[in-house]
Amino acid sequence: MHTTMTIKGQITLPKPIRDSLGLQPGDRIEFTAAEGGFLLRRQINRGALDKWRGFLRHLKGKRSDDIVNSMRGEDR
Repeated sequence: MHTTMTIKGQITLPKPIRDSLGLQPGDRIEFTAAEGGFLLRRQINRGALDKWRGFLRHLKGKRSDDIVNSMRGEDR
């Protein structure tokens, strides 16, 4: 498959590629440099909770019972 870039730097992705990536009009596409070329993938919209990912990292390895007891002021 091939495509041609316009004078404005725009390209049209062939339909089989759009279909395999599940691309819809308005979707964002991520390009990542890879050995010998680029990796193309649909950019996933971040969910509402993703901004909190890692927020409780400081609790890693602690038992849930110990965390709850600490919150209640019942540290042992």
